[in-house]
Amino acid sequence: MACRPWQATLWIVPTHFERYAEVAQILARHGFGSLAAALGLGRLHLGPMPHRPGMLANPDRLVLALEELGPTFIKLGQLLSTRPDILPQGYLVALSRLQDGAPPVSPEVIRSVIVQELGAVPEELFESFSDTPLASASIGQAHAATLHDGTAVVVKVRRPGVVAQVQEDLEILQNLAHQAGRNWAAAADYNVEAVAAAFAETLRAELDYLREGRNAERFAANFAHDASIHIPRIFWETTTSRVLTIERIYGVKIDDADVAALPAPDRDGLANRAARAAAKMIFEDGFFHADPHPGNLFVETTGRIGLIDFGMVGEIGNGLRERLGKLLLAFSRNDPDRICRALLELSISRKTANPDALRQDLAHFMEQYQGRALGEIHLASLATELLGLLRNHHLQLPSEIAMLTKMIVMTEGMGVRLNPEFNLGEVLKPYAGRLAFERLIPRKLPGLLKQLGLDAADFGTNLPARLERLLQQLDDGVEVHLRAEELAPLMARAERIGNRVVAGLVLAAFIRGIGDLTTSDNGRLRAWQGRLLAGGVGAMGAMGGYLAWTARPGRRVRGQ
Repeated sequence: MACRPWQATLWIVPTHFERYAEVAQILARHGFGSLAAALGLGRLHLGPMPHRPGMLANPDRLVLALEELGPTFIKLGQLLSTRPDILPQGYLVALSRLQDGAPPVSPEVIRSVIVQELGAVPEELFESFSDTPLASASIGQAHAATLHDGTAVVVKVRRPGVVAQVQEDLEILQNLAHQAGRNWAAAADYNVEAVAAAFAETLRAELDYLREGRNAERFAANFAHDASIHIPRIFWETTTSRVLTIERIYGVKIDDADVAALPAPDRDGLANRAARAAAKMIFEDGFFHADPHPGNLFVETTGRIGLIDFGMVGEIGNGLRERLGKLLLAFSRNDPDRICRALLELSISRKTANPDALRQDLAHFMEQYQGRALGEIHLASLATELLGLLRNHHLQLPSEIAMLTKMIVMTEGMGVRLNPEFNLGEVLKPYAGRLAFERLIPRKLPGLLKQLGLDAADFGTNLPARLERLLQQLDDGVEVHLRAEELAPLMARAERIGNRVVAGLVLAAFIRGIGDLTTSDNGRLRAWQGRLLAGGVGAMGAMGGYLAWTARPGRRVRGQ
């Protein structure tokens, strides 16, 4: 989609001017001068474009530009590689090649950070500490160490100056997204400001090792009773926001050649254990590892799977879980109308030019999977295709759903590498079914009864005020002409309405009481919860019958 003429100019913070100019020049150098203009950078000196048209495809040139722009933009590219609802397939494939690597920081700098944060040199804090890094990334690097009790650990140290650089780049990105949203129709359609804000929140969380430590402990609590998953322990005595000390996981990466050489049953078992762990995170805990690439999963000698790197996580709150359940229920019923409504409710950008066209495309999409069980479907392909369909209709899902899609794609890809016959849908099927129908199960009834009682009581409480306003309006000059023979049926009808309101208020109070009792933690009431629920359901049935009987259109009043 072509950009419209640029008249707005970018307001640039003076301290960021050099970085803005650098962004503009790098984009132009890789053939994205029009994108720089769309972002409001057109007045900066863009410089020549060295690439002749046709030498490299646009996605490949974008990868080169992001790599040159540095860590923040590399991570942005990695995020966008998981968003088929925003970018077409060619860009997704190219951006997925981006790697978050960086030259190692010198041992002297690392030691200096440890002294500043922990108040002592590594030799005092640890029995041993290796100056040679195990890994070096854009945010920090990891070093092997041993505690004084002999426990093997990994010490992650954040790079000096990285926070200031990332914060500056995030401010620039959010400002550019704001400018693009104002002046570029496509950017507005895809709500790039919301994408930039979600990315900024995720990356800032990765900068804080205290948060990563808390994430690891939350995963450890969730998998405390699962002996097949190993979540490393955090050692808080030597952990700060800039230094993280975590138990070392020994094993081989799950995509290692040694794992590929295992017997087929062992590889199939690994794939299923990893997939069940992912399903538990998504459907039971609502808290999942958002970057489960093979480098973060280790196979220990016992066959246990060790998980590391908890900086990027996703969370599915109750509201999002409810909407996701509606979508799964609509899919289970193979109903394009329900799917369309569920997707519109789930979307954070509901601007679709033609809802009927969306419904038709969904019907065609569903035809491809007609009669096929979830276990027969490759979920990665289904999710990617569905998100691409939403992109065509300018619908955008919450960032949590995009992270969830990324996790599903990675998990299925890992399982297929371990076992070509692996199908993630078969593993997820029972979990997804429970989520789809959990809104209908009996254990939700106490909460529903309580909410119904609250709503009815609220209506009854507000009814006198509404009647008073009606009477005031009547006092202001409304004329009503009635003949005597018309008055009797009117009074009879008013009496019936009054009886129904009183009955509704009594039932509301009754339901409210039952809801409070059934949701109480009082142990003495637990034995009565079943009877109370039965009584509540019976009262609701009786009241429903009474209201239906009194509302019959053909019912005549005595004396008529």
